[in-house]
Amino acid sequence: MSATKGDGRVLLMPMNLNAKTSPMIPKVVDSRMAKNPGEFLVTPIRFPEGDFTEAALTATARALLESVGCAGLVPQVKVRWNRRLRTTAGLACFRRCLVSLNPRLIAFGMPEVDRTLRHELAHLVARFRAGRHRIQAHGPEWQRACVDLGLLDEKRCHDLPLPRRSVARKHLYRCRHCKAEVWRVRPFRRAVACLSCCRKYNSGRYDEQFKFVKITPP
Repeated sequence: MSATKGDGRVLLMPMNLNAKTSPMIPKVVDSRMAKNPGEFLVTPIRFPEGDFTEAALTATARALLESVGCAGLVPQVKVRWNRRLRTTAGLACFRRCLVSLNPRLIAFGMPEVDRTLRHELAHLVARFRAGRHRIQAHGPEWQRACVDLGLLDEKRCHDLPLPRRSVARKHLYRCRHCKAEVWRVRPFRRAVACLSCCRKYNSGRYDEQFKFVKITPP
């Protein structure tokens, strides 16, 4: 169930759990409760219904998008729980107009689910407003969208006690023009240009002369 405050913010209200019909998902407990440093206690919880359902969260997402003037996204947006997410709190896919949330968020309560939903919706809002222009994932456009959605001083990454893993970045790319270097876990699947150079010399549009070229790491 959702409600709207006088300032226009859409809030998610508490809900009731139905233990009989809810499937099991893992619950991550604060690492301070673990016996050893870096250890996380994992216990099962019931997958909640009510305001935690995908339908309810999608309805809230649509209300939020409507409130920030992104009516074009309203009929397309979907919110889904994704059990494949481990260390990531949420993901946003603009092409599919999809927000994926980590079921482990439920262990931290509705406020954290609401914050993560707004964080990911800000990515969709920023891309929608940018049109055909390329933008940084957590650049000023995203930051403005966060503020519009009620998130002040939102950080790029969450600090929840979710189990993390370290992944080596093996792929190194260099801008042909400014020589800026970017390390990647996975190789680029398509041509990607340096955003700083494209903004400075080509009004933010892609230009082949600023393309990142893969080089051999030192």
